[in-house]
Amino acid sequence: MRNIIQSYLKEIESTSGYSPLTIKAYTEDLEQFYSFCESIKKIEISLISERTIKQYLVRLNELGLEKSSISRKLSSIRRFFSYAFKKEFIKKNLIAYIKNPKVKRKLPEVIPEDLYTALIKSIYNSKDKNNILHAAVIEVLYGCSLRVSEACNLLLKDVDFSASIIRVLGKGNKTRIVPLGEQSKKIIEKYLSIRNTEKKQNYIFLKSDGSRVLSNYVYRFVRKYLSELTDLKKKSPHIFRHSSATHMLNHGADLTAIKEILGHSNLSTTQIYTQVSIERLKNVYKQAHPKS
Repeated sequence: MRNIIQSYLKEIESTSGYSPLTIKAYTEDLEQFYSFCESIKKIEISLISERTIKQYLVRLNELGLEKSSISRKLSSIRRFFSYAFKKEFIKKNLIAYIKNPKVKRKLPEVIPEDLYTALIKSIYNSKDKNNILHAAVIEVLYGCSLRVSEACNLLLKDVDFSASIIRVLGKGNKTRIVPLGEQSKKIIEKYLSIRNTEKKQNYIFLKSDGSRVLSNYVYRFVRKYLSELTDLKKKSPHIFRHSSATHMLNHGADLTAIKEILGHSNLSTTQIYTQVSIERLKNVYKQAHPKS
């Protein structure tokens, strides 16, 4: 089975368009599954049965994993077995009939609109030599509702200032067009005017030494700035994408339009922000209504 796993990982790395982080997650999930199969002496794929998969799910549950994590690992295994069935390494794909555990979706955390304004102001006043870069990256994450990987992968040719749009390469190598607001445009133009161009780079976001900005770098400075201004539990770049979608919905944006901006494949994924808005209204009601 190990050889088939390696073949599968090579194929999705070269043809699927998955991000390096997704490939890494699939690799870890399948290696963990193989280790379990090895421990019960079932390293041949033909020996894996529906019962084997269910035993593995019990083991994951005993390890204290959340249902969302178990669900993701099962999805990784399901994709692998679909590949094995397609390539005729197995005669029947039994895992196709095993359902993911039901997961109660957690509402994403968002930052208040006034806090976002204070955050940008705080970054501008920062003594960090990369402060304008930091402001530009955060403005793209929030203003254009991008994932951190999408922001880091933005090329100079992807931004059309005259048409006020950005061309974004998202998940699965799908390209979408996202509006570029006036505030975002101003901050990006200011950053580009001081951008280090000594190294020939096609990427927009470069650090002061001319090297490309990567996701882990963005995580570090976002965590730093948010820690100074808020006590939110999660302080990742993704909070700006969540906040952007929620704020658009609060201001009357159409859910379908938000779906297109975010690049979601299904409207059901976008609908989580409707629930965030409803919870916000409930909190306002509890605090302000005399009959609450």
